[in-house]
Amino acid sequence: MAGESPLSMMQTDRRPPQRGAAPPVAVRSRPPRRLWAFLGPVAAIIVVAGGWSALWYYAANVADRTLAGWVAREAAGGRIYTCRSEGISGFPFRIQTHCTEAAATLNTIQPPLAVAAQDITFTAGVLHPTRLVGDITGPLTVAAPGQPPSFTANWSSAEISVSGLPPEPDALSVTLAKPQLDRGAGTGAATLFAADAADFQARIVEGSANNHPVIDAVLHLASATAPALHSALAKPVQGDVEVVLRGFNDLAPKPFAARFRELQASGGSIAVKSLRIERSDATVVGSGTLTVKPDGKLDGVITVAISGIDSIVPDLGIDKMIGQGIDKLAGISGQSGGGLAALDRLMPGLSGVVSAGANASLIDDLKKMGQPTEIDGKPATALPLRFADGAVYLGMIRIGDVPALF
Repeated sequence: MAGESPLSMMQTDRRPPQRGAAPPVAVRSRPPRRLWAFLGPVAAIIVVAGGWSALWYYAANVADRTLAGWVAREAAGGRIYTCRSEGISGFPFRIQTHCTEAAATLNTIQPPLAVAAQDITFTAGVLHPTRLVGDITGPLTVAAPGQPPSFTANWSSAEISVSGLPPEPDALSVTLAKPQLDRGAGTGAATLFAADAADFQARIVEGSANNHPVIDAVLHLASATAPALHSALAKPVQGDVEVVLRGFNDLAPKPFAARFRELQASGGSIAVKSLRIERSDATVVGSGTLTVKPDGKLDGVITVAISGIDSIVPDLGIDKMIGQGIDKLAGISGQSGGGLAALDRLMPGLSGVVSAGANASLIDDLKKMGQPTEIDGKPATALPLRFADGAVYLGMIRIGDVPALF
């Protein structure tokens, strides 16, 4: 209205209501959508659960095809795997395939060998169905068909992992807790190898599985003993060895001998990238490169440094070599240690004196052949560990033999 100020125009109309006029109706706001607030999350959960179920069944199918592909790959290489029964489970967070009374027939070896284990369970993640992790229940036996076990292996736990799409693996690992390998079976079986832990890993670092792969392999041992392999391994050792293999054309299934013939023909190599073996009284470290000769024998040098050489030398079997030499001179045959026994018959304790003197002389010779160095701050001797014509030499001293690879 004319003459009114803007402030008076903004004030509330305070005039009393007219008689007979209807009271003002209050306008209420719309009630909240409580039903949708509840149904929205429920619908989202149903959608996610349905999607995850579909993903699990898809991943289970991929994992099943992957496992079947590895079995087919092994069959092509003459290794036939069977199960008494199989089943798949693990929903919703993993995929598990269980194989009871697992068995394998290795036809690449003549005569063929039969391998058996109680069961194997392979597990894959829903998001990584091509990486299979297998848990193996021992004992595992190795035998000729229809014969008692030649070897028995057991452990407290065993896990094998393989990744990649068959038939082209990317990586492989085997982890064993408390492994033990015996010759034969039963309580009277002789133990060939035992350890607190053993771990092996191999992966392709160059090329691919079907195009000149370069393989990096690492072996770790904890408190391992193998007296049947060498007397120096009768005492527990900790070991780490890393090897790089070059010269394979591919990783297609083939016999062990054929694979190393391939490496030799292509001028490949076995590079010992690092080596460390520790006992309570000695440590050996080293590195070097070996090749394979046309006759399948290893050739090359690994430079090693030895701390505690005085403890290692008596375990190299010098007494056996002395006994064999005396046997030849005396014409003794068919008697283990006959030469040393003959010395003791001449004079009780003479064999021990001769062996101790030979060991002392060998220790002195090795120190003269080598170069002084250190391992972990301890004095050590650096020496060449040479492989030639199937024999192994430490410096100029022959300490053992290695069979041909093919």
